Amino acid sequence: MAFIDRVLRPPAYGWTDANGELSQPTPRQLFREWFSRLNFLRTRKNWQAFSMLVFTGSLVPFLLAFLFFHFSWPLVVVGFFYSMVAMGSYGTVWLHRFGTHGAYRFESKLWRFITRNLVIRICPDEIYLVSHHVHHAKSDQPGDPYNPKGGALYCFLADVNHQPIATDLSEADYARVVRMLERTGEPHHSYEEYLRWGTAEKPLRTYLSFGGNWAFWYGTFFLLGGHALATASFGSALFWAVGIRTFNYGAHGSGKDRRREGVDFNRNDLSINQLWSGMVAGEWHNNHHLFPLSASNNFLWYQLDIPFLYIRFLERIGAVSNVRDQKPTFLKRYLAPYRAAPGGEAAAEPPAVSSPARR
Repeated sequence: MAFIDRVLRPPAYGWTDANGELSQPTPRQLFREWFSRLNFLRTRKNWQAFSMLVFTGSLVPFLLAFLFFHFSWPLVVVGFFYSMVAMGSYGTVWLHRFGTHGAYRFESKLWRFITRNLVIRICPDEIYLVSHHVHHAKSDQPGDPYNPKGGALYCFLADVNHQPIATDLSEADYARVVRMLERTGEPHHSYEEYLRWGTAEKPLRTYLSFGGNWAFWYGTFFLLGGHALATASFGSALFWAVGIRTFNYGAHGSGKDRRREGVDFNRNDLSINQLWSGMVAGEWHNNHHLFPLSASNNFLWYQLDIPFLYIRFLERIGAVSNVRDQKPTFLKRYLAPYRAAPGGEAAAEPPAVSSPARR
């Protein structure tokens, strides 16, 4: 079994069925697995999965405080842009393009720290980074932690059911996991500590890091606009925390082939370019699967890429280097031949907002 096949903790229903096809768990099986992995009293190795519920659930009181005590329509608009644009772009900049793919390199530890804490943090790096490597290696295949063919609930519960690393890795395999995470700059468990806790990240450090991040941002929002702005921002973060769990399901056509000629040039999986997620967070997902190491995803004329604008800013001030922009390669290798072919003149028109993104 290859490393990429064993690095994640398999669910009780397995990645495949008896015929080697994708295992299709029932909702009952999915929830049974979910509750089992949240039970940190049974084993401390469940602490990280439980923490995902803690971090997300802790946003609920902020949302309720805003709705019942500080509600205003202007702050609804502010919260909407904060969750969709700021938090969405942060996920792309830090977790996706840097943390997983190393599409650029930080020259300044200060700017790495600032970027890591650009917004309210909710997802531990380890949960996202390791599983996303597996996603690219096995996209839409059994073993893909958020395989859209497993269904919406399969993807929605993936952060707990499918994304944590295996708890019984060999010392050599665990060292490879640490190398996947090392560019974040955080210290990780020794192998002996990993065998005890089941994760590379350290529980106390994770909670202190998140606590410091939340305290800083609540204080900043409070100074700017009182409890009203602070609760609106933290409450809106809940929508990102929940919505991100549905992203890959929609971004891979809900398990169906919804790729469009002249828009989705990667044909190796079901990923599609969605107008909404692309515009607010630079997540032109088919472009990303075509060139996963690229710091830019804005390959067609209408594709806004806010995360890449931030990366370019960091490059201009000397905070990052080795920025990989593969747009010229895309234009030469894919778009130019397509436009030269019969009927290619109408290529690269923007997709409708509702069609590919519809659940």
